[in-house]
Amino acid sequence: MRHSTPLPLDNTDKPVIWTVSVSRLFDLFRDITLEYDDLATIEPINLGFDEAARHIRERMATERCDAVIAAGSNAAYLKGRLSVPVVIAKASGFDVMQALARARRVTERIGVITYQERLPELAEFAATFGFDIAQRTYVTEEDARAQINELKAAGIQAIVGAGLITDLAEEAGLTGVFVYSAASIRQAFDDALEMARLTQLEVNRSRRVVVADTLRAKHGLNDLRGESAAMEALRQSVVLYAKSPATVLIQGETGCGKELVAQAIHRESPRILGQNRPFVAVNCGAIAESLLESELFGHEEGAFTGARRGGHAGLFEAANRGTLFLDEIGEMPLTLQTRLLRVLEEREVVRVGGTRPIAVNVRIISATHCDLEQRVRDGRFRADLFYRLAVLRLSLPPLRAREDDVIGLAEWSLKNALAALGARPHPNLHAEIMACAPLLRQYDWPGNVRELRNLTERLALFLAAEPLQALTPTFVLNVAPELAPRGVASGMLDGVMLPPAPAIVPAAGTGALPAPIPVPAIPAESVTAVLARFGGRRDAAAEYLGISRTTLWRKLRAEGGAG
Repeated sequence: MRHSTPLPLDNTDKPVIWTVSVSRLFDLFRDITLEYDDLATIEPINLGFDEAARHIRERMATERCDAVIAAGSNAAYLKGRLSVPVVIAKASGFDVMQALARARRVTERIGVITYQERLPELAEFAATFGFDIAQRTYVTEEDARAQINELKAAGIQAIVGAGLITDLAEEAGLTGVFVYSAASIRQAFDDALEMARLTQLEVNRSRRVVVADTLRAKHGLNDLRGESAAMEALRQSVVLYAKSPATVLIQGETGCGKELVAQAIHRESPRILGQNRPFVAVNCGAIAESLLESELFGHEEGAFTGARRGGHAGLFEAANRGTLFLDEIGEMPLTLQTRLLRVLEEREVVRVGGTRPIAVNVRIISATHCDLEQRVRDGRFRADLFYRLAVLRLSLPPLRAREDDVIGLAEWSLKNALAALGARPHPNLHAEIMACAPLLRQYDWPGNVRELRNLTERLALFLAAEPLQALTPTFVLNVAPELAPRGVASGMLDGVMLPPAPAIVPAAGTGALPAPIPVPAIPAESVTAVLARFGGRRDAAAEYLGISRTTLWRKLRAEGGAG
């Protein structure tokens, strides 16, 4: 009786199933395929073993396949060498009995040859019904041929088995009895449809949950902010490089925005436009070597102590058909550099503890703050890997070389930091930022854009706590004393009066490390000044201060400014 067959998810996205078989099983697969034509896209592959595995891996680099159906030794071979689920067609006990009955019509002396394992019930069946049955197992084709010759020499005239066994039996002049029935093959097709349905549901769920979150590039070309000539040239390079699938090496100091640039290249790439292709990032210098290998390439179950049950797909597999961003590539150990080079050359990855290659189609973007060419000369980085990674190169300018961008970035970052705290920026924030421009421009910004962003978050915290405080050079230096010009204790900087430089006090008992610098109390701006800032509009001033108009009036009277 045929099992109920699950319906595909929809008519436009039917499951894709490939059947792999040789000899007479190919004909049976072909006949059953006609019954499932409206439920799945099914394609027969008339190959076996290594030829079939290689053919499927090559096609899966560019094509979709939800499940493969095979049988016997061919199925066992493919199951360990393909990343796609392999459904094994199995002969039922009823199939075996029917095959023995057909063989009995030919001879009373019957041989049964199965792959790797014997049928434990067969001995009891032979004793009960008086069958003379000789059981054998095989692993390779040569092994099967030897077993058949041995049975023939013992007087066996009919042999029951799968397609390979029956073909070899007939080559030896014996009767081959094919063990599979149409009902068993239909069951394999039903199992493959269910497997494909579950795979599609999991892929769709992962695409919605994972790709939309951790595996999605969140930044694009518009996030590369700055009006300097250097930034304009960088944006043009991003658009140009996005058109090519070649590897990209991004070089720049810490905090320059290397991952931001990598995400922009990914977002602008035609290979992902309109599609949720994954963007996967990993810091090669932040993970121990043993863990980094497992994270990048994945591992099979039992590969090492603590390995995840059932194995674990690596980041190359997670980034398939998308982008893998390798940050701090210069910190990658030499042993892993060799494996990475092989993946780039072969477009295949082998999991830790595994043997089967898994096809991957991934664009590699790497980044480093160090001089990779010097590391190549020092023998700390493989030259062949360097040239493989650096097909396209980008050098990011440090913030000190983008003086024209500092003020705009500071204002934009401060507004975002205030918004994150639920605070509103001063109406004349731009003018206040410009008053601090000489102080901000003279600083070297060793931490680049990241340091500037961190500074604005610090400033925003103090401004949100004291809304009446104006953003002045004195205030900025009190919050961020590291901005004080070196060798300037007090005085003028481009016409701006600087406060006394904060004293650096050695930590007690060390005589070397500075103690934390206390932030002096910052005098609050008067309510009268806030009212003046809003042009005398009391409703706007009260809303900005978060108080009622009555409270505003009382504060103004206290300051002697009510009218």
